[in-house]
Amino acid sequence: MEDSSFLINLSLLNRNVQKYFDKVLAEYDIGSGQLMYLFFINEHEGITMQEAARIGEVDKGTTTKSIQKLIEQDYVQARTDEKDHRIKRLYTTQRAASIMSSLYDLRNECRKKLAVNMDMDEFENMLDKVCMNSRMYLNPQPRYSGIKIGGMQKMTLLDYPDKVAATIFTGGCCFKCPYCHNKDLVFLPDDYEFFDLDDVLSYLEKRKGILDGVCISGGEPLMQEGLEDFIKELREMGYLVKLDTNGFYPEKLEHLCAEGLVDYVAMDIKNCPERYAETVGLNAEVFRMDNVQESMQLLMKGTVDYEFRTTVVREFHSEEDMLKLAQWIAGDEKYYLQQFMDSGNLIQSGWSAYNEEEMKHLCDVVRQYVPKAMLRGVKEG
Repeated sequence: MEDSSFLINLSLLNRNVQKYFDKVLAEYDIGSGQLMYLFFINEHEGITMQEAARIGEVDKGTTTKSIQKLIEQDYVQARTDEKDHRIKRLYTTQRAASIMSSLYDLRNECRKKLAVNMDMDEFENMLDKVCMNSRMYLNPQPRYSGIKIGGMQKMTLLDYPDKVAATIFTGGCCFKCPYCHNKDLVFLPDDYEFFDLDDVLSYLEKRKGILDGVCISGGEPLMQEGLEDFIKELREMGYLVKLDTNGFYPEKLEHLCAEGLVDYVAMDIKNCPERYAETVGLNAEVFRMDNVQESMQLLMKGTVDYEFRTTVVREFHSEEDMLKLAQWIAGDEKYYLQQFMDSGNLIQSGWSAYNEEEMKHLCDVVRQYVPKAMLRGVKEG
């Protein structure tokens, strides 16, 4: 059987296209690897580095290096977003504008030469199909294989401050708070039925323009391996994203904030440090208080809009405990005291709530150190 030249042809095509562009772009001091980024930024002024990384399915490090060189050559500039100072947006410069017409001519010349003795439309269609097949069949990407959606509230006016939102509940948690109101989301019994991801995304796609944002709660969302990819898809739909977390994964939290993927974070402060392990149902000898402290300090830097909150349970939160907690988080942040509610599906039974007047008193105690402390979800009487 005659040897196939398939792999040789692929290699020749790649090398000859690269050599062509390296030669014709030499006078502009642009490499072939930078050209696609320059075109894309020119056609999508104001995109982010993250968005640029997706266009050629290239790793973030390579994308950053290519765009950084364009910045150094004064073809591209990065400007801080006026509304969100965490985000850098990319724009072409006057120097780039002076050469873009020539660069498009060089790109079109390459296409014509590759399509000699071929119909141009057929050539373009075939190339599109081959690239699509390579993406779908050679390197198929599992869709959020790590994310488990255990519940969904299709619309809420309460979970995201001042926004109309949907709430996604992820399954699994690293804490075992005895008074947790949904033990199935924590322990995930064998017969637990998770939501189909495509159904969730389809619903959110249809609700664009009606819903402002999506709250991602739990369980503990930062345990989900596919969380970042899921958030990116929500971003592409135009949604704001609120993340609820227990603060046990500070590195993951910092990454999402640094990438500008979350707009609002609600962190549960379970109790004062002395009673933290007990309150989250873990052995004090193995519980890592440093993780919680690190997440608190990260949010207090103001890198993202946030709130702290505590579900107050009579058996876990005395007035003295709440005073120590307030001293611990003392500052000007938003802090909410939430009244415990027995859902009937607690991890352990036997817990009780403070009444309205008692909750008001505890809030006054806390305000000595956290002036913005407020009550949330307190029943009258």
